Amino acid sequence: MQKKNKSALHPMADVEHNKTDAFVAVATTPTVVLPRSARLPINRCNLPADILGGLTFQHSPVALELDGVAQFHRGLFALLDKIDDAKERADAFIMHMNASFYLDEPEQAGYTAKTTHKRQKADYLRMVRGWSFDADGREGAALKGWVESRFGLLPRHHGGQIRDLSGEAYRRYLEMRATAVYGTNALESQFDLLYTYCQYELARLYPNETHLTLYRGVNRVDEHETLATLDNKHRVVLFNNLNSFTANRERADEFGDYLLSARVPLSKVFCYTSLLPGMLQGEDEYTVVGGLYEVSIAAY
Repeated sequence: MQKKNKSALHPMADVEHNKTDAFVAVATTPTVVLPRSARLPINRCNLPADILGGLTFQHSPVALELDGVAQFHRGLFALLDKIDDAKERADAFIMHMNASFYLDEPEQAGYTAKTTHKRQKADYLRMVRGWSFDADGREGAALKGWVESRFGLLPRHHGGQIRDLSGEAYRRYLEMRATAVYGTNALESQFDLLYTYCQYELARLYPNETHLTLYRGVNRVDEHETLATLDNKHRVVLFNNLNSFTANRERADEFGDYLLSARVPLSKVFCYTSLLPGMLQGEDEYTVVGGLYEVSIAAY
């Protein structure tokens, strides 16, 4: 995201999130469903895309589980249960990830010195860092493709709007996605484990919570698909299938003249800055699975 031009200020008063009936009372929200064009009929999750991508899920979320991931890596999570220090848990996770996917021993994964495509370094960390710098690059395509596969939510933007699956924008996205994952070592399975570990850590950090209030700065409100306008400060927005948010309100303000605030289910957080050392560069950055969200809008 590019930082905003501070010269353009707006008179709209700020709105504290979850302070109006539009947010706390589901009955005030018009019936809005996730469009068929934004989802797949199948996924690899315990809930279908039309449910996890809908407003009801935002208001009343449950845990999302990717098929077989926690069970396959149950030894890791049994070990993490015994570790009280978050940094030590992160170290244990990194060691497990490296061992499971031979990230430190690429020759064990079939790579050789004569390998034409040097893709052994294209691991989960590099992809997440690349996403943080350019969400419309190859790394972003790989991550959006993972969301599409696992959660059944289709991308709505990648270097341009995606509305037609037979259109040029979607074709370019598919090409970039294929290029990003080609020759990698089970890259999407690495993402599976990263997401599952993130959910484990969030459950320990916020044992009695279901949501985080997160912020996103934009220069134009119509950059996002508005499916319903509740009033002049609250809307129902269809986000891209993967998005960057921040927990730092002032930081979000640097990236746009408008501030979007949303109560994000913890189960939709893919990763965040402090999850692993050096993974995301942004301050208090959260990478969030998309779908429908009620948001409040403030302008400066």
